[in-house]
Amino acid sequence: MYNLPLAYLLWFFSGFGALGFHRFYLGKFGTGLLWMFTGGLGMIGSVYDFLTLPRQVREANKRFLRQGAANGGETFRMVHDGSDWIVRDKESVERITLRLAKRNRGILTSSELALEAGISIDEAKKNLDALVDRGFAELRVRKSGTLVYTLPELMDEDSPLEDF
Repeated sequence: MYNLPLAYLLWFFSGFGALGFHRFYLGKFGTGLLWMFTGGLGMIGSVYDFLTLPRQVREANKRFLRQGAANGGETFRMVHDGSDWIVRDKESVERITLRLAKRNRGILTSSELALEAGISIDEAKKNLDALVDRGFAELRVRKSGTLVYTLPELMDEDSPLEDF
């Protein structure tokens, strides 16, 4: 993960951005070379970088996370904490499903899982259907007609549900 204070430190030590060390650090090798050979585009690019470095670091971190996910290394996720995006360890969808089911006394819907896990409703439904196929969950219907998934191991008592 890229660090904003280190990016500013590299910006400072590269002649206020003129040599582009901060760009090399952020993985922008092409523009790093351009900055190095043009003095940060006559210092105009250096001033631009000084003002936009927080956004550039966030974007570099997002690229890093997407690249890790593409390589099968989904160990982090970006989470918005109200004021900014932060990086947290990524929980597996299965673990989020179990935590949510436990909190809801063994009953959950696709939309609840999608909201909690930050995934699409279709992806949440596929994950829940996979649990049904493997015998860990059941698809049931509430008296109101709403489809819900139940994890019997986590249910406190029989709920007002009908078999589907």
